Amino acid sequence: MENTFPWAFIERVNEKKVDGIIAEPVSVDVVQQNAPCDYAVIIDRISQDVPYYRAFLKNAAATGTAVINNPFWWSADEKFFNNVLAEQVGVPVPKTVILPSHQRPDDTSETSFRNMKYPLSWDYIFNHIGFPAYMKPHAGGGWKSVYQVTSPDDLFAKHAETGQLVMMLQEEIKFTEYFRCYALGGNNIHIMQYEPRNPHHLRYVKDAPPVEAKLLKKVEQYCKKLNQALGYDFNTVEFAVRDGIPYAIDFCNPAPDADVNSVGQENFDWIVENAANMAIDRAKKQKPGQMNLTWGTFIKDQFKPKAAPKASSAKTKK
Repeated sequence: MENTFPWAFIERVNEKKVDGIIAEPVSVDVVQQNAPCDYAVIIDRISQDVPYYRAFLKNAAATGTAVINNPFWWSADEKFFNNVLAEQVGVPVPKTVILPSHQRPDDTSETSFRNMKYPLSWDYIFNHIGFPAYMKPHAGGGWKSVYQVTSPDDLFAKHAETGQLVMMLQEEIKFTEYFRCYALGGNNIHIMQYEPRNPHHLRYVKDAPPVEAKLLKKVEQYCKKLNQALGYDFNTVEFAVRDGIPYAIDFCNPAPDADVNSVGQENFDWIVENAANMAIDRAKKQKPGQMNLTWGTFIKDQFKPKAAPKASSAKTKK
């Protein structure tokens, strides 16, 4: 639905006049299995809502196109697991538990849930998370179906509205500063001061007071850790700062907001310029017929060959 970033990105790539590289809107016609498409690089901004495009992108990626972001990882990704991974790489996140859906999924019955303890240990959950808390879907985005809950009764009433959604219950972080960060290629970070309590068009803060350099450095460090572990080429990460500690709140945004009307001109210019540079660099490195996707360290580390045991230096006595 966005209509400012794509055209500005295309124009900026073509203004650079890099030999052999041009940008254009992707044109999709017949999608034949295992047949490569004509693109070295595709930036995906829509397939999270269009399964047909997701299938097209997986086929393109398998046959050599560098798809930004990796459509296989994005298909498997969700927010609860991201929190697990964040803790494993040393990035603070709010205390979080996952809740079973209020309504059973279609084509299931009580028998399907005989592994579930009933009732859940609600007192443990309430004591662990505390109130007020936030309840949000474990997958998805766009601030849809996000609730503040203030008591057990309030939680149960709002949970009843969520149907078959699987929800997370998350500790509230009462923050003094809040940041939203663009992250490109794992290392290129642009930190924006952000106020999530404002209306959408006023959330990116203009002329904000300066922030301590030590805090900004920590935010940037955590941003890099998360994106390198996840393997996102194009993402946004949100941090809420409590007692000087940045807590990662939302960092699963592989089609993040880049509309000039919401992010503002300065942030828009940054993302257009740096996304253009990233795409050109990926086009130069693309190798036809080979896998050209980015995989995070979480995946890559699982498939590293195990190091051979070191030979003992001790001499055997005869």
